[in-house]
Amino acid sequence: MLKSQRPVRRKLPRSFKELTPANHFKPATFFCELVLKAWLTPRTGEHQTPVFPKLKHGQVAITWIGHASFLIQFTDLNVLIDPNFANWLFLLKRIKRSGLRIRDLPPIDLVLLTHAHFDHFHKPTLRKLPHPKIGIMPRGVGDLAHNLGFARVVELEWWENFSNAKSSWNVTFTPSQHWGARTLADRHRGYGGFVLEYQGRKIYHAGDSAYFDGFKEIGKRLAPEIALLPIGAYHPETFRAVHMGPDEAVKAFHDLNSKRLIPMHFGTFRLSFEDMDEPLRWLRELCAQHRITSRLQAMQEGVPVVF
Repeated sequence: MLKSQRPVRRKLPRSFKELTPANHFKPATFFCELVLKAWLTPRTGEHQTPVFPKLKHGQVAITWIGHASFLIQFTDLNVLIDPNFANWLFLLKRIKRSGLRIRDLPPIDLVLLTHAHFDHFHKPTLRKLPHPKIGIMPRGVGDLAHNLGFARVVELEWWENFSNAKSSWNVTFTPSQHWGARTLADRHRGYGGFVLEYQGRKIYHAGDSAYFDGFKEIGKRLAPEIALLPIGAYHPETFRAVHMGPDEAVKAFHDLNSKRLIPMHFGTFRLSFEDMDEPLRWLRELCAQHRITSRLQAMQEGVPVVF
């Protein structure tokens, strides 16, 4: 068994200022690039009328809702990861509509929340869910889940897991290179990703993360078959302290030795300064160069894909 060891961390930001060029925050630039441009951009995309597939044992259906939000379905298990159906995050406008409406979701058994940032732990969305049974989240985040309708809240540290003996599914909380503060003065909350194991399948959701050597250890320990990896919010270069671009996502995919790459965390909210359509376009080019196009599954919001 591999020895438990936390990956070497890059310096994590204490404020938005530390993510901007030359360590200075220009409110006018932030407002023009991330707020005003989004306000002036027409919202695109359509809510899909869900046609959820009838699955056989060992099959998994994955539906991208948008941003980092996914619905993962097995024959008898429905899982939401980082659900966010918001049209606005404070001043930030959602550029592309969610692929599903909350009212069209199936009954939810399990919600996985990777960290406390508002675009991943979205309280208004969680309040509207039809009372999921279990919420799993990092250590130090459970207090935020009070009165959100969960029958049970489970907090995990890196490499800890939670299993359901009756159904035999298992969730392992994995390291990432990010930070977990809900507010700038909030330093105690954890962050990471998840590997969900059930019916012989292993699906990895990286949460938010910069590239780091921990992807190699996740691959060795857990060998996820399907990797849901973020590819957006990488420009300016200082943003790469906590996010990956498509180039690093491809590197992480190779480190994990997974069979399928599903990109996420792009094209929904304008959170950084690259063009909204650049991450997926660049990822497709890189996959062609690395001869892994057949392993890339770029998903349409709201449309289930069976694996």
